[in-house]
Amino acid sequence: MDWNLRTCARQGHVTYRPDEQHLADRLTASTAAGPVWRCLRCGEFVLGEPRGAGPAAGAPLVPRGKVLRDLTVLRLLAVERLVRAILLGLIAYGVLRFRRSETSVQAAFNKAIPAAKPLADTFHFDLDHSPTIDKLRHLTETSPHTLLLVAFALFGYAALQLVEGVGLWLAKRWGEYFAAVATSIFLPLEGYELTERVTVLRIGALLINIAAVVYLVWSKRLFGVRGGGAAFEAERESEVILEVDTAAGEPAAHDAPPTPSPA
Repeated sequence: MDWNLRTCARQGHVTYRPDEQHLADRLTASTAAGPVWRCLRCGEFVLGEPRGAGPAAGAPLVPRGKVLRDLTVLRLLAVERLVRAILLGLIAYGVLRFRRSETSVQAAFNKAIPAAKPLADTFHFDLDHSPTIDKLRHLTETSPHTLLLVAFALFGYAALQLVEGVGLWLAKRWGEYFAAVATSIFLPLEGYELTERVTVLRIGALLINIAAVVYLVWSKRLFGVRGGGAAFEAERESEVILEVDTAAGEPAAHDAPPTPSPA
């Protein structure tokens, strides 16, 4: 499957008339039906006037090649953030529900532990000295006011992840900065958790977040790295010009007249 053609079928072709005459001549052709322009995404000739015009540096940056790869990475990070936001929101909602029914939950918990002891003894599991049971018991004894603060903190963290995910999905410059700062803030906490207990999940989460920060700062030239924002914009401009030049292709006088595609 040609994903460029598939994208054009859904979103429409991307045609552009550059001010540079040597590029414009290579992007257009005349047919019996009228002038046609080459799509910057799929390379097909499209009948009719181009969608845009101006200097080559102002042409739309079509996501393909390096740009498509960067966009894919950003959206993968965005999906992870959005999923985390949903989970945090559900946990926060559960804490609020638990807060309203604290007494019944405590009673059920206190009845369940003795009832489970015979089965636990069979598997040599000591419920009286289990860290997991101790944490659950402590949670049931937490005051409603503290649980409310915990729920608000979880909702706030979920909102943080939501904003981060939206910014990354839209590939906005502010979203990249926001993601780099927000992720960096929680790295020390994730490192501290490893001092309490080392698990594959915790190590994996820490490594993923470190890699995400390094990738964003280095590839997007954040915080002045590798020339900062000015160098990043210059790189994008050069990529746009290169995309236009690549789409124009090499001039070939012997080529047959192109068959236009529907606009």
